[in-house]
Amino acid sequence: MKKLAFLLIINMTFTGYLRPQEKDNTRIPLLGEMAPEFTAQSTTGTIHFPDDYSMKWKILFSHPADFTPVCSSELLQLASMQEEFDKLNTKIVVISTDGLSSHIAWKKSLETINYPGKEPVKISFPLVSDPDYKISKKFGMIHSYTSNTKDVRGVFIVDPNDRICAVFFYPQNIGRNMEEIKRTLVALQTSDKYDVLTPANWHPGDDVMVKSSPVHEEAPTPVWKNVPGATNFPWYMCFKKLP
Repeated sequence: MKKLAFLLIINMTFTGYLRPQEKDNTRIPLLGEMAPEFTAQSTTGTIHFPDDYSMKWKILFSHPADFTPVCSSELLQLASMQEEFDKLNTKIVVISTDGLSSHIAWKKSLETINYPGKEPVKISFPLVSDPDYKISKKFGMIHSYTSNTKDVRGVFIVDPNDRICAVFFYPQNIGRNMEEIKRTLVALQTSDKYDVLTPANWHPGDDVMVKSSPVHEEAPTPVWKNVPGATNFPWYMCFKKLP
């Protein structure tokens, strides 16, 4: 009897009853991987991702549903920051499993709202429709423990070479901090341009960190220890100002 129960549990595990996310054939792409490609309809026309944004940074936002309060606040905040992202050579793409007609109606409604304490603003970034879940599954945005039909609140930052640089997931009841996402984007661009690291709580203009060599304090002096203008702490920490 005990042996039979054990075999039943094993069978349930491999058929997906204990792990519904495997049944959905969905997977979150890892850092450094090429961003999944897709073609879809959006509020700005047909989108070919990432080809339409060649040599630009891209941020893909997913949300569970149109006309929801938290998502609405996020899109309005993104709309108010469109010029800031443009100056950072970055394009925004928003996606959910809702239909295109719903996206269009939601966009029109959002463009009439004074938020946050500002004049209404036009939303220039595309709202992509994914009613068959194909895109959502490519990015691992359908989590069966939460919903089988709605995207989680995700963020993917993709570099100009179309590689995924950062991934964030938020619960449906918590809004995303767009300033933090922008800060992360700037940190990634800074690290990419100057081949440096950014320390905890880094903001643009702060000192950056020099990449350390895998050596011990007793070993020969690392080349980074003599960086002009650098501030050295222990051998494994070195700060410097950017040009």
